[in-house]
Amino acid sequence: MADAATTGGFLQRFLEPVLGGWLYADSALWTATGFLGAAIFGSRFVLQWLQSEKEKKLVIPWYFWHLSFWGSVLNLLYFLHIDKAPLILGNCFLPFLYGRNIILLRRDGTRGGRKVFAAVAVLLLVGAVWALVVRR
Repeated sequence: MADAATTGGFLQRFLEPVLGGWLYADSALWTATGFLGAAIFGSRFVLQWLQSEKEKKLVIPWYFWHLSFWGSVLNLLYFLHIDKAPLILGNCFLPFLYGRNIILLRRDGTRGGRKVFAAVAVLLLVGAVWALVVRR
């Protein structure tokens, strides 16, 4: 029985000729991306719970959807990297769903997404620097 490494995995045989080998290269940066995606995606529930406790009622704050979007984007990138069909197929539509909710928020006049984007960008930069330092 051939394994994914010898057969090219689920999408590798299609994506690698187009994108090159960077998506499937084994590195600490990919590990950092996986941890960061999981942390951002998971933090949305903790922060939503804390906001609900603060307001003494169930609320879904605007940043819940931004954390959902960016966490799902990073998770999907990591799942593409590890090239496992259940993970890719189970998560490929999430960024679109969360993105649509962000569009609906903006139509209602809710702003603030730049703060989350800036925080995610800083975390990605820190993760990249960490990965480069760990490699040495």
